[in-house]
Amino acid sequence: MQQNALQRYVQAGGGFVGIHAAADAEYNWPWYGKMVGGYFEHHPNQQMATLTVKDKTFGATSMLPDEWKRKDEWYHYKTVNPDIHVLINLEESSLKYNQNDLSHRMGANHPIAWYHNFEGGRVFYTGLGHTDESYTEPLFLQHVLGGIKYAIGTNAPLKYGNAKIPAVPEDNRFNKVQVTLNTFDEPTEMTILPNLDILVVQRKGEFMLYNHLTKKVTQIGKLDVYHKTLTEKGKGVNAEEGLLGVQADPDFKTNHFVYVFYSPTGKDVNRLSRFTFLNGKIVMPSEKNILEIPTTREICCHTGGSIAFGKDRTLFVSQGDNTTPFDEPMPRGTKLPNSYSFAPLDDRPGFEQYDDRRGSGNTNDLRGKILRIKMNLDGTYSIPEGNLFPKGTEKTKPEIYVMGNRNPYRISVDKKTGYVYWGEVGPDANADSLKTHGPRGYDEVNQARKAGNFGYPFFVGNNYAYREYDYATGNVGNAFDPKNLINSSRNNTGLRQLPNAQPAFIWYPYGKSAEFPEVGEGGRTAMAGPVYHFEDYKGAGKLPAYFNNKLFIYEFVRGWIKVVTMDEQGNYLGMEPFMKDARYNSMIDMEMGPDGKIYVLEYGNGWFKKNPESGIVRIDYNEGNRAPEVSSIIASKTYGALPLTVKLTAKATDPENDKMTYTWSFGNGITKVTTVPTVTYTYPKAGNFKASVVAKDSKLARGKSKEPALIAAGASDEPVDPSSKFAAGNALMLSMDCKACHKTREVSIGPAFAEVAKKYNKSRSTYEALTSKIQNGGTGVWGDVVMPAHPSLKSDEAKQILDWVFSLKK
Repeated sequence: MQQNALQRYVQAGGGFVGIHAAADAEYNWPWYGKMVGGYFEHHPNQQMATLTVKDKTFGATSMLPDEWKRKDEWYHYKTVNPDIHVLINLEESSLKYNQNDLSHRMGANHPIAWYHNFEGGRVFYTGLGHTDESYTEPLFLQHVLGGIKYAIGTNAPLKYGNAKIPAVPEDNRFNKVQVTLNTFDEPTEMTILPNLDILVVQRKGEFMLYNHLTKKVTQIGKLDVYHKTLTEKGKGVNAEEGLLGVQADPDFKTNHFVYVFYSPTGKDVNRLSRFTFLNGKIVMPSEKNILEIPTTREICCHTGGSIAFGKDRTLFVSQGDNTTPFDEPMPRGTKLPNSYSFAPLDDRPGFEQYDDRRGSGNTNDLRGKILRIKMNLDGTYSIPEGNLFPKGTEKTKPEIYVMGNRNPYRISVDKKTGYVYWGEVGPDANADSLKTHGPRGYDEVNQARKAGNFGYPFFVGNNYAYREYDYATGNVGNAFDPKNLINSSRNNTGLRQLPNAQPAFIWYPYGKSAEFPEVGEGGRTAMAGPVYHFEDYKGAGKLPAYFNNKLFIYEFVRGWIKVVTMDEQGNYLGMEPFMKDARYNSMIDMEMGPDGKIYVLEYGNGWFKKNPESGIVRIDYNEGNRAPEVSSIIASKTYGALPLTVKLTAKATDPENDKMTYTWSFGNGITKVTTVPTVTYTYPKAGNFKASVVAKDSKLARGKSKEPALIAAGASDEPVDPSSKFAAGNALMLSMDCKACHKTREVSIGPAFAEVAKKYNKSRSTYEALTSKIQNGGTGVWGDVVMPAHPSLKSDEAKQILDWVFSLKK
């Protein structure tokens, strides 16, 4: 949002002055570099230097001598904007360089101060000003003052109507709507039909249909798929294969065709097929087998399986590398060469599943690829122009559009540009092994503007090279060369000389990313969502124009959605969070609906099982009045003797700063309306009550408190919500004699339960010790009062009580 504000400020006619280290910032924001005029790259030691004033007609240089000698820290720059107007040049011949400085010299043209009109704003930059002494030097201060006056200009009012980019919409204009919940069992991909029904496929073979009118999900078909291992060793273990991808035909309204990618039983292939969808059902006998990819089964890993359509009925489908990147078998007690989660390059006989040069790096194999074919209406396909290998090229497959993939799990196609985007799930190595195997693992988000080789298993990330490695001897070879890439594996059936490797569009490791810090750190599973085009959609709730031509990417593990801004050529400009406070349950697919809204398919938080939090969410945009937000409701007392008088206070805000009224519900059927965010009420009868409030603005938009205030009228201790996770332990405690000696947060005969939670670390040994004390009694820890024994209390019941006690720890 701050970046957006600066851009709009400059485009509205604002001025900017940068001094010295202003060029040593925002390296991941190309717009900033162009605006400032260049990025810092290097500096030699502080020293005297000679400056040549190139333009003395400007206010920041008119007072300077033609040749100015002064001491400072002299920046050397990279990516200098060619449109800057140079005011002062640094004469490198006057500098003394160390050996490490020489490669950073800029030559005779070394600008050190400049100005330019940039996107409607006035920008002045000087590379001077590192030393404290500079700010007592009259000439330097006059130099800076002249730049400030230029940036101010006539001090005319800013014209935000001239800004080229719209303002960032506030997060509270977006609503995360739960479309359906707890209705799927391992969903993999979805396609949103023209009438807003949603077809979801599940790994075990089911077709599930969400009806947007009835709001219900029903099974409408099932394929017999390979989804568990079959051999005696590990029989019945979940495999990654199954029903993997689905996509409706671009002309679904008229032809009702649906395409799926799945692993059929009885044949070791992954298959792309077409089915007909009629009368709310998948017509199973209508299957048209389009393409089969031979695979190796009973091994791990990487399926891909995403389907997307581009222009002119071109269909893209991703296939993972079907290769195991770790745990080569070895005799007990030995430590033979192993891939150790780096690139698997083991071409020893019998180790084929550990050699990805047989798949991703093989021009004659469809594994580890993104394929591109043109679908005909009869279910056949042709090879469109522009694939990686022309049809008929020896030792190649003409369907290949992108090679060098590990696990291109989710793909999307920008139908305006034809560019293909995908998330590449990368290797697991946590640290570099540059002298043996190569770089640590990186996930990638990639962009293919045309057919190409994206390098794996020879490269990862920004073309970080792996090494040739002899698994029989442990001998380490040379690093692979992206411009002279050779596949020398004995398992390679394709070309030996491969197309040059391309670097990733975005890449990041488990740890913090220097290049893309916005992605955070931790586990990683990169996914690519849609590119949004504002003009393609009509109706309320669609995404605003701010997101026009931006790419949405998301993370299955880290749980974020980011928006990537690109220039007109598709070059990366920046990344920003989308709904940064929203939480998701393992996003496995994202689609732009025909209504211009984002739909997210959530797998849920457990592997290979039906997760209760699995479902679909939709993101709605509210461009009008927003409802008040009630962040909390606080009670002055939560329990006490009758009659119990309680003052309730709501913390509520209205985004448009409208006046609000408050409708209070005291949990006993009685309500009251106030014009202030407080109310006092006396409970005449005993009981547990949930007090809540609804805030209403002048336009009648309503916002309700998310959590009620719990009131225990006539009680001697604070209430517990019976729906909370630890309510059973609290209820069990209340049914015993514990309440006679203990309160939740107040000292009684014995210590408060909250103090007990605070005193002990939550561990197995603590649970064992406290369980024994509850069952057998004890004294001495909190004084001389004896805690009575409870010998009939079972250990699992004591655990329930202790779970509740430790839930009080803050």
